[in-house]
Amino acid sequence: MSILSSFNIGVTGLNAAGQSMSVVGDNIANAGTYGFKSSRAEFQDMLSNSLKGIDGGDQVGSGTKLAHITSQFNQGTVARTQNITDLAINGNGFFEVNSPSGKGYTRDGAFHFDKEGFLVNGDGYKVNGFQPDEKGEISNQAAAIKLGNTTIPATPTSEVTISMNLDSREPVKKFDQENPEKSSNFNTSMTVYDNVGSARLMTVYYNKAADGATWEYHAMIDGADAANGTPGKMVEMANGSLKFNQKGVLEEEIPGSNSFNFNKGAAPGQKINMNFGASIKEGGTGLDACTQFGSKSSMARHTQDGSTAATLASMSFNDQGVLTAVYDNGQQRNLGQVLVAKFENNEGLFKMGKNLFKQTLKSGQAANGKPGADGRGEVLAKSIEQSNVDIANEFIGLMAAQRNFQANTRTITTSDQMLQEVLNIKR
Repeated sequence: MSILSSFNIGVTGLNAAGQSMSVVGDNIANAGTYGFKSSRAEFQDMLSNSLKGIDGGDQVGSGTKLAHITSQFNQGTVARTQNITDLAINGNGFFEVNSPSGKGYTRDGAFHFDKEGFLVNGDGYKVNGFQPDEKGEISNQAAAIKLGNTTIPATPTSEVTISMNLDSREPVKKFDQENPEKSSNFNTSMTVYDNVGSARLMTVYYNKAADGATWEYHAMIDGADAANGTPGKMVEMANGSLKFNQKGVLEEEIPGSNSFNFNKGAAPGQKINMNFGASIKEGGTGLDACTQFGSKSSMARHTQDGSTAATLASMSFNDQGVLTAVYDNGQQRNLGQVLVAKFENNEGLFKMGKNLFKQTLKSGQAANGKPGADGRGEVLAKSIEQSNVDIANEFIGLMAAQRNFQANTRTITTSDQMLQEVLNIKR
């Protein structure tokens, strides 16, 4: 009986060695697969026969069996690429895609945009991420990442921010609309945009009032840009005054009229707020606003919030997984952020093929979040994670499986010889 048992034990050893070879072979075959996670065969001994019943001791083994095949989720090497849609996760987590059989999770970040503008993997499965709100800030609403319209509408200028110094030593001047250049102490020009995105040149003239502490300003455009205007003749669109204290700090902004009436199809009555900084009356210190010091009048900077209509010029992911589009008017907009899903037990995931995993009862449910948050890995742009298969270790495993197979064949051969000797006794 024990000789026959040795046959069965040898067969279990052959099966185990063959299964180990299959696992090692699968690892080697996927050594070049992006995002692949290697597997490890784990074996257990089979129920032993005890010669002394439940007292234990003197047990004869019954061989071995394959107990588990465990995926190894250690980090693979991250390689840099020149493809802007290649992404890699450095740390824990998975990309989430919408596969035909439901949500799939992958470490393979070889993505691209399809003809509809969706970010997809090599099989065309859409990649999920967090969507931007109306202001372009990334929200917590998850959906498939999409480029959307490659053109953006014009944005009319609604505010101009000015930072400058007006020379307190300047003489008092009375402003004349017919001759603004000579009747002002200082002027500066900037480009603003109407509601259809046409660029208009606005010049702001400043003249010192009789009290020495107040400066009047007059925002004017050339008649060629004004409704019912005469080319070459300046037309006033907005005015107001700036009041400074004895220290040259902006004490108060006093707005006047404000109605920009551009021509060539622009809507009438456009409002452009003139912002000269936080005055003392507005609760500021006045030091970060326009000033009236005894130095030459000069413009430090001016900005405006309008823009022309534009088309997409380029796009890129940053290292937080945020997709940003850059348009040919210089505007930038966030289009989405790749989400990272993490599981309580990565080893419990089910391999679906095509570099995808699926959640199971053992893995737990996916917890979606932003890259780098709550233990999730960071997303690296223009990078891709390679297979974590260690070829050297796999070759060692290959040789070990071969030796185990050879040794178990020896067990069967020897058992056969012993059984043959038993049969020869009869002769």
